[in-house]
Amino acid sequence: MSRGIEIAIHLTPGPADVDSIACDLGNLAAFRLGQKRGEPLDWQILRVVESGGQHFYRLIVRHPSRALDLGIHADLGRILDEISKNSPDELREAVHAAESQGLRKVPIRVIRYEVDYWRDDFWNAIG
Repeated sequence: MSRGIEIAIHLTPGPADVDSIACDLGNLAAFRLGQKRGEPLDWQILRVVESGGQHFYRLIVRHPSRALDLGIHADLGRILDEISKNSPDELREAVHAAESQGLRKVPIRVIRYEVDYWRDDFWNAIG
């Protein structure tokens, strides 16, 4: 089974529900990528909580039966750039339209990220 590709989603904190926006961005981007490529894709949206309580999001996309080609990362980046220009209301409308076309939203999974200082490049450099 292929591991897939991973892309970070960084949102500007504000009064809006950033989890909802990240969920909509990730689901819509992955769905549109699958439509563009004409193939089924699986995806997850992760809310990665760091040790200080700060967080960021990751979108992980994979093909259910084979490895993805190299161009998929660039395609996903373009799609994310395009839809991230929308307002939260426009994004919600686009997600509702995609749901009528077959999008099945996946919920955000929350994971904790602890820094592993032993795997830091500093330690790798000294052997």
